[in-house]
Amino acid sequence: MKSEQEFLEALSDKEVPILVLDQKWHRLFAIHGKTDAIKSLEQEENRLLMKQGQLNTRLKELKKVKSKLMNHIVDNMDTEEKTGDEDQRHKEMDQDARLLDEVKEEMTKCEDELLELPKSIQETNRKLMLVSMEYCYEKLRTNKEEAEEIAGWITDIRVQLKKNIIKKQNREINNREIYAYMHDIFGHSILDLFDIQYEEELN
Repeated sequence: MKSEQEFLEALSDKEVPILVLDQKWHRLFAIHGKTDAIKSLEQEENRLLMKQGQLNTRLKELKKVKSKLMNHIVDNMDTEEKTGDEDQRHKEMDQDARLLDEVKEEMTKCEDELLELPKSIQETNRKLMLVSMEYCYEKLRTNKEEAEEIAGWITDIRVQLKKNIIKKQNREINNREIYAYMHDIFGHSILDLFDIQYEEELN
């Protein structure tokens, strides 16, 4: 049997699907429910995936804003019309340049976080896999033990059933013999009277 370290190293290069997105993974806990450890890691993974989704959405929005700002700056630079308000045009260009810098800075932050998130998601997912497997193998072990106990009980019941079937047959044979001997000893007419007397007990 491998040591825990060897086991974890052997697992390290194996691809693990994102468990919280897999309906079959959820079905593993349909009967007994999830442990607190599993629920905690599931919540953490869901939080990370939600954050990843939000960052991707935010990045798309920022790219659109960046594109609009750059177009506006280019339009202002390329304008050949002299509106007579050169200062206003420069103010707008300065404001657009400042906003563009802010957008670029926020985009960089989003991109940096998005680079780190997959690693965090995979780490959490791997932990979730380990506690899920521990749970499943424990269930397999207890189910096997219970199945063996039930099999033993069934075997005992079968033995008892066979014994009781034989006992039942013996009692019925014995009753037929008793009745036949009574008939031979006392005769039909006397036996009929006793049959009426004991009819309730016999039925």
